[in-house]
Amino acid sequence: MPSFRSTVFAAAVALAALVPAAHAQGMPDDQRRAIEQVVREYLLKHPEVIVEAINELQRRERADEEQKARQALSENRAKLLDDPASPVGGNPKGDITVVEFFDYQCGYCKAVVADVQRLMKDDAKLRFVYKELPILGAASVTASKAALAARGQGKYEAFHYALMGHRGPLDEATIFRLAGSVGLDTERLKKDMDTPEVQQVIGANLALAEKLGIRGTPGFVIGQQIVPGAIKLDDMKKLVAEARKG
Repeated sequence: MPSFRSTVFAAAVALAALVPAAHAQGMPDDQRRAIEQVVREYLLKHPEVIVEAINELQRRERADEEQKARQALSENRAKLLDDPASPVGGNPKGDITVVEFFDYQCGYCKAVVADVQRLMKDDAKLRFVYKELPILGAASVTASKAALAARGQGKYEAFHYALMGHRGPLDEATIFRLAGSVGLDTERLKKDMDTPEVQQVIGANLALAEKLGIRGTPGFVIGQQIVPGAIKLDDMKKLVAEARKG
């Protein structure tokens, strides 16, 4: 038998639906006002129905977002996992891939760096894909362009972790100082980072993040899960283990 709450909820929804229908069908004003009064009195007597309606709406929205995310993952799997323009760490032939979208000015991204490194160290079968997502201003864009250009000198990861390890604001002087500290030829780097290819990588990452519903950094994709925000090492390991189970 339906609970009292569910009965109340269904009745209120049904009554509320009559109001726009009354307008659409040209119902006389006196009948429309009578229906509106019934709805109003009902909701005043049972305000919990409003809370139930809001909760139900939020549940449906979450379910819809999750479905869209699963579809987006399926449709963009190759771009997410196998884009040759995206730097790869860990074991390039690993059985499970973790993808991270990040910004070099994101404090939460910096907070998870040690756990990300430990995850790769502890799991020899893990493949890691770096997705530059500079969304926090011009300095973020400059840092991402420089990091991507560092691939040409074989120093992407060294530079990536130097940028992530930096505390304080980023500017061009700091970015190139950090580049020099890991052995990069900064003059060559400045030329390489302004190529159309580098800009295309960033543009593609921004578009991919939008399709996946990733609106901030960090954003992880582990198996079939899109995980927004910073997560702890134990949670990363659990998600990797779940992904291995299929």
